[in-house]
Amino acid sequence: MARKRITPGKIRLAEVAKLAGVSPITASRFFRNPEALSAGKRARVESAAKELGYVPNLAARALASQRTEVIGVLIPSLTNNVFADVLRGIYDALDGRRYSIQLANTRYSILQEERLLRLFLAQKPAGLIITGINQTADSRRIMETVDCPIVQIMEVGPAPIDMMIGFSHFDAAKAAIAHLLAQGYRRIGFLGARMDPRVQRRLDGYRAAITEAALFDPQLIVTTAIPTSVTLGGTLFADLLAKAPDIDAVFCVNDDLALGALFECKRRHMAVPEQMAIVGFNDLEFMASSEPTLSSVRTNRYEMGRNAAMMVIETLEGRRPAEPVVDLGFSVMERQSSARHN
Repeated sequence: MARKRITPGKIRLAEVAKLAGVSPITASRFFRNPEALSAGKRARVESAAKELGYVPNLAARALASQRTEVIGVLIPSLTNNVFADVLRGIYDALDGRRYSIQLANTRYSILQEERLLRLFLAQKPAGLIITGINQTADSRRIMETVDCPIVQIMEVGPAPIDMMIGFSHFDAAKAAIAHLLAQGYRRIGFLGARMDPRVQRRLDGYRAAITEAALFDPQLIVTTAIPTSVTLGGTLFADLLAKAPDIDAVFCVNDDLALGALFECKRRHMAVPEQMAIVGFNDLEFMASSEPTLSSVRTNRYEMGRNAAMMVIETLEGRRPAEPVVDLGFSVMERQSSARHN
């Protein structure tokens, strides 16, 4: 015989409390702040709620408290490994806490970001984590008026909406070029894809470093608005070689492009680094496993996500961070692909 379906709202919190052997106030506290209960009481209330099929009414709670227990997270891509690491940090920070995550993909569109932002804020989130610092003017105005902690991630800038954590993409790219120059390379190309604002800042850093060395040549820059991929890296590198066959190094705005450039070198029987140096950006896991190993700019993506979530939580708990802007910095990971040029 089929089990009778329990209609929504039929189970009350008082019934959960009775089955768990605790007071209704204690049961309510479990759904608002489980850390405040002992491990034994938490287990009993959770077990009772599961047995009865009880689901708390978040909408009603939001009306009562003027805020839900949901933290909104807006990122530009769900397939980019860079943001997978950021999300892992956010989820780890919230593990075991009462807050949950509402995730949205802006697809690198500031207008889509604005639409999602309006949707999220209408639902009264506990906090918001948003990617980058290039929001529309309307998005900034909206966020400056809401009563919840907001953390901008992935970079740092002079005018945070509330809080910010990341690093300077300009300085990171400049450091990568400085490394190649110190290794003796002089004809250093640039490969860029998608060209979102953070990639544009990497291009600015490349251009600044090369110009300071009196080596700037616009022929050495190849970019496209096409989304990045390993295959695209090989194509762009081939285009760069066609324009400037005398290059001796290439800086790629991400590791996918760098790996594609390496594959194209192998197809052309070009020795790396003897004939061509390669440096990527982000330092994904495969960079240290390739043959030869690939140099890259390491960015602290997991720490960025985890710390951003903790900044939201600490603010909600009345312990707002003393420093609203946190620069996590970066590291140039020097490997075989950019060894000293003879």
